[in-house]
Amino acid sequence: MDEVPDTWAVPVRTVPGRQALAVRTARLPQGERVGLAFSSPERLASAMGADQPWTPLCESALRSMLRPLGVHRIQLDPLLVAPPVAPDEARVGTVPQQTGPTRATTVPQQAAPARPVAALAGTRPV
Repeated sequence: MDEVPDTWAVPVRTVPGRQALAVRTARLPQGERVGLAFSSPERLASAMGADQPWTPLCESALRSMLRPLGVHRIQLDPLLVAPPVAPDEARVGTVPQQTGPTRATTVPQQAAPARPVAALAGTRPV
């Protein structure tokens, strides 16, 4: 008798202008890109927030969606998933302009590049 595959709660995002969902990926601290999956919707909400959309997928379906992206690892039940950094949030302030005889020019500091979501503590590769 065939076993029914386990179903995971997989975080997704909507694709603007299309009636489609895209699975969310993350990066480990070392930079490796990974797929995200949770053993229950409650664990997903605990790590990513209650407003995070998700869809139920079995492991083979998730792997087949990640393979074309070059992602070969799935992190099951990460305890913390950091939110993506928006370009506006990554901006660092500028050096204020001084007035008077020793007038300095405004020098913008380099902003850190936006990074994808990061899967951090308590991850377990599958």
